[in-house]
Amino acid sequence: MTQEQWGEVQQALLKTVGKNNFKTWIEPLEFDSLSEGVATFNVPTSFLGNYVKQNFGEVILYQMTTVGADVKRIQFHVPATANDNSAKTAKQINQTAAPLTSPKSHHDTGAPRDDVLPGAPLDPRFTFDSFIVGKPNELAHAAAKRVAEGGPVTFNPLFLYGGVGLGKTHLMHAIAHELQARRPDLNVLYLSAEQFMYRFVQALRDRKMMDFKEIFRSVDVLMVDDVQFIAGKDSTQEEFFHTFNALVDQQRQIIISADRAPGEIKDLENRIKSRLQCGLVVDLHPTDYELRLGILQSKVAGQRAQYPELAMADGVLEFLAHRISTNVRVLEGALTRLFAFASLVGREITLELAQDCLADILRASERKITIEEIQRKVSEHYNIRLSDMIGPKRVRSFARPRQVAMFLCKQLTSRSLPEIGRRFGGRDHTTVMHGVRKIEELRQQDAQIEEDIELLRRALEA
Repeated sequence: MTQEQWGEVQQALLKTVGKNNFKTWIEPLEFDSLSEGVATFNVPTSFLGNYVKQNFGEVILYQMTTVGADVKRIQFHVPATANDNSAKTAKQINQTAAPLTSPKSHHDTGAPRDDVLPGAPLDPRFTFDSFIVGKPNELAHAAAKRVAEGGPVTFNPLFLYGGVGLGKTHLMHAIAHELQARRPDLNVLYLSAEQFMYRFVQALRDRKMMDFKEIFRSVDVLMVDDVQFIAGKDSTQEEFFHTFNALVDQQRQIIISADRAPGEIKDLENRIKSRLQCGLVVDLHPTDYELRLGILQSKVAGQRAQYPELAMADGVLEFLAHRISTNVRVLEGALTRLFAFASLVGREITLELAQDCLADILRASERKITIEEIQRKVSEHYNIRLSDMIGPKRVRSFARPRQVAMFLCKQLTSRSLPEIGRRFGGRDHTTVMHGVRKIEELRQQDAQIEEDIELLRRALEA
């Protein structure tokens, strides 16, 4: 491939990834050679090469093939002279993040800004319109929408947390997209905690700390994804703490995401935990059946547009929503695989086809929770002895945890009511039925019971 062809590829990439991403991540790439299907690029740092490979590798490969290049993969090389240019590269990255001007200056013109959202590439699919709302995520969705309006809010920061595939990053991207559309005058910076750490280290190495501080403390909205990654990094935590304080003092909005609550992040400084907890902390709960079914129904439309010739039998989506309960990404991947497989073999999507095609995913998603595990977790949660919970005593302090455990056994295992009753001190199946119904009623009336159930369910399904 010639340098002229690489120039064509760059022009195509500029249109595909946008001006800010191009300037930050693509422009520093220097095409070196193409040999035996491997395209080599010189990069100023290994971090930049790794980031480009992970986030833009496929689109670069595709654009190179469109100009006739016989390329199968790309690799990145940091030349010996890179150290001489690293300061320049760091400066490019930092200047893309935000202009070194006073916070007031970018409000005066009212014109849209070219340097909004430079930190990390935003996924165009992750908008509020494509976010399926259900009971497990309705509070997180409402809070995100409120912040995305761009006006003053009563909570700062907004802290979103939850397990893998529950929608944290989707909501973060949706907020950024909405702010970009509603308030182009605002300086919004979205990036991962790793990128924050990288820029901090670059600034230290290149003695650009004043520039770093100015960049991060002149934004109107700071969004940091996966903040748990700075835990244990003392210097980065120190700078993050001061940046946080400076922005809050100026009434600038901060939105944070993590895989667990602030108080549960190991090796995170107590003063940072305290600061993160002073706003609105929202848990994205594991999806329930109705939400999973809604997500599948929304994704089917896109799959049918791609495979219009395929028919789907009744009950397939309900089967998938019931069986694949741990992760939305796994659920969506299963649907994509199912449509692709049915198209290749030219068959209708039936329950039997789904079971054959997705056998490995279904096996991995099978519930393996035992009655004994549930009894142990519940007794630990309520701080009572296991022997008291399954014993004959009927005092409220033992009876209520016993009913909670029975309810979870009914929900999370395939055991029959008589068998559950036998494991609870030889009780009759009607006693189990009464306990299950009682907890179902209490969940609607008692927020503490509902919270206990969700905490125990997450602990058991982890």
